[in-house]
Amino acid sequence: MPAIAAAAPPPHWSPSLSASLYKIDGWGDPYFSVNASGNVAVRPHGEATLPHQEIDLTKVVKKATEAKGSGGLGLQLPLIVRFPDVLKNRVESLQGAFDFAIESQGYESHYQGVYPVKCNQDRFIVEDVVEFGLRYRFGLEAGSKAELLLAMSCLCKGSPDGFLICNGYKDAEYVSLALVARRLELNTVIVLEQEEEIELVVDISRKIGVRPVIGMRAKLRTKHAGHFGSTSGEKGKFGLTTAQVLRVAKRLETEGMLGCLQLLHFHIGSQIPSTALLADGVGEAAQIYCELVRLGAGMRVIDVGGGLGVDYDGSRSPNSDNSVGYGVQEYAAAVVQAIRLACDRKFVKHPIICSESGRALISHHSVLIFEAVSATKGASPAVPPLEFFMESLAEDARSDYFNIRAAAIREDYEMCMLYANQLKNRCVDQFKEGSLGLEHLASVDSLCELLGKATGSLDQVRTYHVNLSVFTSVPDFWGIGQQFPIVPIHKLDQRPMVKGILSDLTCDSDGKIDKFITGESSLMLHELEGGGGGGGGYYLGMFLGGAYQEALGGMHNLFGGPSVVRVAQSDGPHGFAVTRAVQGVSCGEVLRAMQHEPEMMFETLRHRAEECGGGDCAAALVGGLARSFHNMPYLSATNTAAAAMFVGCGHVHGRESHAAANANAGNGGGGGGGVVIGVADEEQWTYCCA
Repeated sequence: MPAIAAAAPPPHWSPSLSASLYKIDGWGDPYFSVNASGNVAVRPHGEATLPHQEIDLTKVVKKATEAKGSGGLGLQLPLIVRFPDVLKNRVESLQGAFDFAIESQGYESHYQGVYPVKCNQDRFIVEDVVEFGLRYRFGLEAGSKAELLLAMSCLCKGSPDGFLICNGYKDAEYVSLALVARRLELNTVIVLEQEEEIELVVDISRKIGVRPVIGMRAKLRTKHAGHFGSTSGEKGKFGLTTAQVLRVAKRLETEGMLGCLQLLHFHIGSQIPSTALLADGVGEAAQIYCELVRLGAGMRVIDVGGGLGVDYDGSRSPNSDNSVGYGVQEYAAAVVQAIRLACDRKFVKHPIICSESGRALISHHSVLIFEAVSATKGASPAVPPLEFFMESLAEDARSDYFNIRAAAIREDYEMCMLYANQLKNRCVDQFKEGSLGLEHLASVDSLCELLGKATGSLDQVRTYHVNLSVFTSVPDFWGIGQQFPIVPIHKLDQRPMVKGILSDLTCDSDGKIDKFITGESSLMLHELEGGGGGGGGYYLGMFLGGAYQEALGGMHNLFGGPSVVRVAQSDGPHGFAVTRAVQGVSCGEVLRAMQHEPEMMFETLRHRAEECGGGDCAAALVGGLARSFHNMPYLSATNTAAAAMFVGCGHVHGRESHAAANANAGNGGGGGGGVVIGVADEEQWTYCCA
């Protein structure tokens, strides 16, 4: 068998090469880069970020996950890191782009956006948008009764001119809430999604005594291809046809309420790929707007909906669901121009421009951090001792083996692999028949791996096992194939030498990430410490996932939401301050969400523990069970701490049990944020444990 050449030493590598490899300079601009230490750096103020204001993401993770006794926050991974400074910059950038387009084109009205809370209903995100958008008259959009209540509450602290756009299907209670919001002096617009909703609005507004402001969602002919365009066009899920628009206008005129019709809304689809398609759709809608003005409606606002795209792969390409062929400045210019041209042709006063750009607002400000805890071993097989079982092989299998040797000697590697595959298939057949042992089959597998590595034909993609649930934290990848940038957040000054895919914790074959923004079915990764057998310490980040992922995430295998920290740029020694930290969802909480009762479950297990053994052993069991309800369902960073939860059940008894448990408590407890307490403290873990 020919000798395998030793691997050449890796060539010089640099952070800039990593930035190019992972396309960080594309999708990350202007918020993410790679610093001189080889770590991902966050630029919280975008292009205006000064060098000393950059935040080292690895330092944030260290602060969040280190034990409290060591100065950390004791949080368990996975972890969502939110940067409100980035969110503020996104709001300012969107507003600035429209302000510039309006001024440069001589547009005679203004822009005021709304944030669709469906993108992420987290309290602090919604409150941040309202606060950051206060001076821009920024508002909120709701699509359900719960979202409407949320928006009403938050906008009490917002701009009095900010819109409260009420979208979605409506019943009498929804309409009543929207009219109450108007009575509370919130700038509320009820957008009709279906023709029959007009009857509810007319009837309830009279009963309550509130004159409504009404909008209509028009169903445009303009449509874009791909998944995100499926809700646009004439057969789209939402909106009124032109005939329905006319009937609604006539109905309002009959009721003396045509002046209440003030807003036209439409939605071409998320991730609009090009400004050409955008201008086509906006131009069509602007014509409908002008016609409603001609019919006597009190029109004053055109809501262009969502669609401002995010460049997930950094290619700035209009031909992919993972990218768009424009930036926010081009988007704003196209919208303003299309509306201005249509209105000027019809001598219609320029309307207020509103947009619902949720994805573009919040995607960049959240980063999901997770850890690779182990990986499959790399292919490094030794030459197997095949001669010892040659007599066990069938004649044709022995012939294949000798043919392999002959082909290897003459360096005909193609034939070498052909015979190797034949040998393997024949041996598998013999194994199934029971005429070949397991050791023999393993030797053949090793031979084929050795030959594959020597000839370069072996698929050397390895599986990295990550402490994550794809279904909980990246549901759009599983559901619609949406790809997000995934990058090691450190070691970027070292060349990644391993092709890998990511496999999550769930017991589901779909729980993996094997498609990446590079267009490849693997991601270049670094070797794990200890050769991949475990130990962790290799951190990956999923970027641009701030929109929809948390709201859509499920609880497959009862994995709940990650821990969360909010990080603001500061002038302190580390350049950042953690303003809020929340441990992820506990086992007890996810069980309760599925209608279980953790308190009763705990009591059942307590009684069983007491029946199975008394004294210190039972006390240790009960304490450990209680803490299991309290901890997150994800893997713990330290196995020793997890085992210590049940100390006292095995060979350690009495005083030793209490001392060992309390020693672990003093050391900060287990992985993540769960502090391991002594058995003497077991009493506190009763009804309130979960």
